[in-house]
Amino acid sequence: MIKKFIITDEFVNSRLDRWFRRKIYDVPQSLLEKSIRKGYIKVNNKKKNSSYKLKLNDKINVFELKFTSNKHKIKNVPYKPTKKEISFSSTLFIENNDNFVVINKPAGIAVQSGTKSKRNILDILKSTNEFVNSQPYAVHRIDKETTGVLIVAKNRKYAQLFTSLFRIRKIHKVYLGITLGSLIKKKGTIRDDLFHYEGNEKVITKAITHFTLLDSSNNYSLLKISPETGRKHQIRKHLLMYGHPILGDKKYRFSNKNKSQNSTLMLHAYKINFSIDGIKYNFSAEPPDIFKKFIKEKYLKIYQ
Repeated sequence: MIKKFIITDEFVNSRLDRWFRRKIYDVPQSLLEKSIRKGYIKVNNKKKNSSYKLKLNDKINVFELKFTSNKHKIKNVPYKPTKKEISFSSTLFIENNDNFVVINKPAGIAVQSGTKSKRNILDILKSTNEFVNSQPYAVHRIDKETTGVLIVAKNRKYAQLFTSLFRIRKIHKVYLGITLGSLIKKKGTIRDDLFHYEGNEKVITKAITHFTLLDSSNNYSLLKISPETGRKHQIRKHLLMYGHPILGDKKYRFSNKNKSQNSTLMLHAYKINFSIDGIKYNFSAEPPDIFKKFIKEKYLKIYQ
């Protein structure tokens, strides 16, 4: 038996695998990939990759699949923020309009709920006055310990729009980072392939990071960093590979060098700019007090 579906506006530009999990069944990625490879899920009667971007009126055929429910799977219960968290969130907004918000994300909180972190920005935003009658959609991510500019869409149309703009590199981000060691070069570009695993498969991706040295002092450097690509942990990985890891990074660091020198990750998403329908948007987020205090203590010039 074959079930047939036609893609509507709601899922245009969504990935095939994400559409399946939202619309049909929340199946493990490895099993879904296998089903797609074997042709049990076809788009317009053709095999497509799991990353295929759906188009309006695409016809999807799903052959009868028997997925066994995992009785021991923990149900994904939304995080319930405290009144204090909801109240505090009102201080984070940089921009709030009918289609999206821009916030200055604090350290120590994930953008979305995960297996290791239930407390997250999206579930907190759902309870705020800014999201009454709307739904928060993540359009990009910032690491849990990274602070700074974060865009959250209020509807699926703008979520898809922002996703497209990020994909074609029309959204530009600038980070501030404090690294270990004094850089010799004033400017540079790091081009090193990064890899991650999808199941047992190793996936290698091209990654490009530009940096400008703002100042060096006391064996620390303050950098302005512009990632051209948007890979997971790209900046942190690249700077470690370059020999100057981000101060306070507990994952991407030299064995014992910066383990105890600072407990806070000194990486801040400082600015973001993009255009929609000819309108230019530029937003910036003030670094946290601990970041500014460290700059002052180490006699580094203030950021630009």
